[in-house]
Amino acid sequence: MTVLVLSGIVVLAVGGCVCVVWAARGGPRWVRAAATTTLAAGELARRAGRRDRGPSRSGDD
Repeated sequence: MTVLVLSGIVVLAVGGCVCVVWAARGGPRWVRAAATTTLAAGELARRAGRRDRGPSRSGDD
């Protein structure tokens, strides 16, 4: 069951990446919407990762 769920997540991630590339080349409206959703989800994941690391040290960038 876990393999099935993880496989589904991988398929969604790859599909989102394909949509981002296709939208950059001028794809249809639904592709641009999927690309926007993928990029927004990536931004949320990146921000969540920053919060999980705790306070930043002065030497980190």
